[in-house]
Amino acid sequence: MTGLSDSFQRPIDYLRISVTDRCNLRCIYCMPAEGINLLSHEDILSYEEIHQITVAAADLGIKKVRITGGEPLVRIGLSSLIRMLSQIEAIDDIALTTNGTLLSQYADELKAAGLRRVNISLDTLKPDKFKLITRGGDLDSVLEGIEAAGAAGLNPIKINMVVMAGINDDELIDFANKTINEGWHVRFIEHMPFNREMASSSFLSVNEMRERLASLGALEPCTFKGNGPAKYYRLPQAQGTIGFITPVSEHFCFRCNRLRLTADGKLRPCLLSEQEIDLRQPLRQGISDEELKRLIKKAAESKPRQHNLARGSVPQDRPFSQVGG
Repeated sequence: MTGLSDSFQRPIDYLRISVTDRCNLRCIYCMPAEGINLLSHEDILSYEEIHQITVAAADLGIKKVRITGGEPLVRIGLSSLIRMLSQIEAIDDIALTTNGTLLSQYADELKAAGLRRVNISLDTLKPDKFKLITRGGDLDSVLEGIEAAGAAGLNPIKINMVVMAGINDDELIDFANKTINEGWHVRFIEHMPFNREMASSSFLSVNEMRERLASLGALEPCTFKGNGPAKYYRLPQAQGTIGFITPVSEHFCFRCNRLRLTADGKLRPCLLSEQEIDLRQPLRQGISDEELKRLIKKAAESKPRQHNLARGSVPQDRPFSQVGG
């Protein structure tokens, strides 16, 4: 194993794998109300193809995998993919990002298959507002999913809240209190302007979030397990943690360690770039393992230095729900 890095000498050891572009919610910052033009079944990578790509990536130095969507749990038989990936010796961490609505049905099965932990997207604790943000979702199903994940041992459970001014920013204190009273690990995420209609009015910087939380006490820096860009803190008397993710106000591109595989087999070096390398067609044409590794290396080497959100550059080629977050 030689290790994988980009042209800026950043080590690349983390692969995010989108297994579907389908989702059972229609969150206002992620997908239009009418949904999207869905990929055909033939265009979606099979689990065997995903496994083949991951084996090649692991041989190059990928150690950590995260399964994403769309909503990954709407794809049938996801635990079988988890089991396949868990048997790759070089992969030492398999995680899942989910909206949590189906998690109570699958938590035990996923844990048994080899899943280590979950991140759950939850943007409000108010049922009516949850229906508004998700365009019809049921908050109770997510809370049940959180409880089931904890019971199954899928720890640590991280709760991802996309903070939107005028929509859910009034709940920052409520979520922070969950880290004190219930030991939640909450991550506050700056809203990225994929939806241009929301971009100008809904952004709230992490500095503003921190000011809102000051009434709860000083935030003390702490370390916390994770492969992503969050900076973690703990409030006084809190068992849980608060993380901040700043893709807009303070980008973290200088330490980006990831590649993204879309559900239709495109390897994307950067979430906020339209550049991608097709792996699906070469795979189905019988590409050799060495040639597959060459394409993965090419993707890593083509990672840009940083995104261009500050210049108003937002990818237009795919909806956010197709990129895998």
